[in-house]
Amino acid sequence: MATDRICVAQIGAAHGIRGEVRLRSFTQDPKAFMSYGPLESEDGARRFEIEALRPAKDHFVARVKGVGDRNAAERLTNIKLYVTRDRLPPVEDDETFYHADLIGLEAVTQDGAALGAVTAIHNFGAGDLVEILPAGGGEPMLVPFTDAAVPTIDIKARRMVVIVLTTSE
Repeated sequence: MATDRICVAQIGAAHGIRGEVRLRSFTQDPKAFMSYGPLESEDGARRFEIEALRPAKDHFVARVKGVGDRNAAERLTNIKLYVTRDRLPPVEDDETFYHADLIGLEAVTQDGAALGAVTAIHNFGAGDLVEILPAGGGEPMLVPFTDAAVPTIDIKARRMVVIVLTTSE
């Protein structure tokens, strides 16, 4: 089931002393979030307007309206930025989806055996990971979100095929 709010970016650490922040984009076109209007915090209680944006090595450096010094910028660290789904471009084909569309999909092996349900998509800096909560309970499993590890995603059928590598002792 798709969510009404989509995470499009995340504020990182403060950058410099004038209130700028590092910003990571989660949109296919990294600058696309700038055209969606004001961004909101996860709980919707705060709104953020990006006044200026410039590229850096693997992120952007952004100036957020109302943030004028390093202390204020530091208080924004790790805030995820959301927009309502209706402000995003529509999905035009079966091969395109938003990460939020994956939440709740059934994860199965190539043989069709149930692994569990997708509960989150994470990125800790080395690429996207799919979090799967096992069907019988237990610790969540993290799987690289690559074509090799997740070769099939069927949004209409609400399932994804996951290649699970096992280690032998």
